[in-house]
Amino acid sequence: MDEEVRKELEALKGMVLAWKESYRQAASPGGQDEHLADDFWEEVQTHTFPYTRRLFECQYLSESELQGFVEFCCVQVEELRQSLRIVKA
Repeated sequence: MDEEVRKELEALKGMVLAWKESYRQAASPGGQDEHLADDFWEEVQTHTFPYTRRLFECQYLSESELQGFVEFCCVQVEELRQSLRIVKA
Protein backbone atom coordinates (compact mmCIF):
# COMPACT_ATOMS: atom_id res chain seq x y z
CA MET A 1 0.00 0.00 0.00
CA ASP A 2 1.23 3.45 -0.89
CA GLU A 3 2.32 5.63 2.05
CA GLU A 4 -0.28 8.30 1.23
CA VAL A 5 -3.06 5.71 1.16
CA ARG A 6 -1.84 4.29 4.47
CA LYS A 7 -2.04 7.80 5.97
CA GLU A 8 -5.56 8.19 4.60
CA LEU A 9 -6.65 4.92 6.20
CA GLU A 10 -5.08 5.92 9.51
CA ALA A 11 -6.95 9.23 9.36
CA LEU A 12 -10.20 7.37 8.69
CA LYS A 13 -9.53 5.03 11.60
CA GLY A 14 -8.93 8.06 13.80
CA MET A 15 -12.28 9.51 12.73
CA VAL A 16 -14.02 6.22 13.48
CA LEU A 17 -12.44 6.10 16.94
CA ALA A 18 -13.47 9.72 17.62
CA TRP A 19 -17.04 8.98 16.55
CA LYS A 20 -17.10 5.90 18.79
CA GLU A 21 -15.98 7.96 21.78
CA SER A 22 -18.59 10.60 21.00
CA TYR A 23 -21.35 7.99 20.92
CA ARG A 24 -20.04 6.40 24.11
CA GLN A 25 -20.16 9.75 25.86
CA ALA A 26 -23.71 10.32 24.63
CA ALA A 27 -24.93 7.24 26.51
CA SER A 28 -27.21 7.92 29.42
CA PRO A 29 -26.40 6.38 32.80
CA GLY A 30 -29.74 4.57 32.86
CA GLY A 31 -29.18 2.65 29.67
CA GLN A 32 -31.64 2.22 26.81
CA ASP A 33 -28.95 3.42 24.42
CA GLU A 34 -28.52 0.38 22.19
CA HIS A 35 -29.63 2.52 19.26
CA LEU A 36 -26.38 4.49 19.56
CA ALA A 37 -24.37 1.53 18.26
CA ASP A 38 -26.71 1.26 15.29
CA ASP A 39 -26.39 5.00 14.65
CA PHE A 40 -22.61 4.70 14.87
CA TRP A 41 -22.59 1.82 12.37
CA GLU A 42 -24.75 3.86 9.99
CA GLU A 43 -22.39 6.83 10.27
CA VAL A 44 -19.38 4.63 9.54
CA GLN A 45 -21.08 3.08 6.53
CA THR A 46 -22.29 6.40 5.17
CA HIS A 47 -19.07 8.36 5.56
CA THR A 48 -16.20 5.91 5.20
CA PHE A 49 -17.30 2.94 3.12
CA PRO A 50 -17.92 4.83 -0.14
CA TYR A 51 -14.45 6.36 0.10
CA THR A 52 -12.67 3.10 0.89
CA ARG A 53 -14.68 1.29 -1.78
CA ARG A 54 -13.50 3.87 -4.29
CA LEU A 55 -9.89 3.42 -3.15
CA PHE A 56 -10.34 -0.29 -3.79
CA GLU A 57 -11.95 0.25 -7.19
CA CYS A 58 -9.03 2.48 -8.21
CA GLN A 59 -6.66 -0.25 -6.98
CA TYR A 60 -5.12 1.84 -4.21
CA LEU A 61 -6.29 -0.79 -1.72
CA SER A 62 -6.16 -4.54 -2.07
CA GLU A 63 -9.17 -6.63 -1.20
CA SER A 64 -7.51 -7.77 2.03
CA GLU A 65 -6.67 -4.18 3.00
CA LEU A 66 -10.27 -3.11 2.39
CA GLN A 67 -11.51 -6.07 4.37
CA GLY A 68 -9.10 -5.20 7.19
CA PHE A 69 -10.58 -1.71 7.38
CA VAL A 70 -14.15 -3.03 7.39
CA GLU A 71 -13.23 -5.50 10.14
CA PHE A 72 -11.65 -2.66 12.16
CA CYS A 73 -14.93 -0.74 11.87
CA CYS A 74 -16.99 -3.78 12.87
CA VAL A 75 -14.83 -4.27 15.95
CA GLN A 76 -15.33 -0.64 16.94
CA VAL A 77 -19.09 -0.94 16.62
CA GLU A 78 -19.13 -4.13 18.67
CA GLU A 79 -16.92 -2.56 21.35
CA LEU A 80 -19.32 0.38 21.57
CA ARG A 81 -22.27 -2.01 21.78
CA GLN A 82 -20.55 -3.87 24.64
CA SER A 83 -19.72 -0.66 26.51
CA LEU A 84 -23.35 0.47 26.22
CA ARG A 85 -24.44 -2.82 27.79
CA ILE A 86 -22.02 -2.26 30.66
CA VAL A 87 -23.36 1.28 31.24
CA LYS A 88 -26.86 -0.16 31.31
CA ALA A 89 -26.01 -2.82 33.91
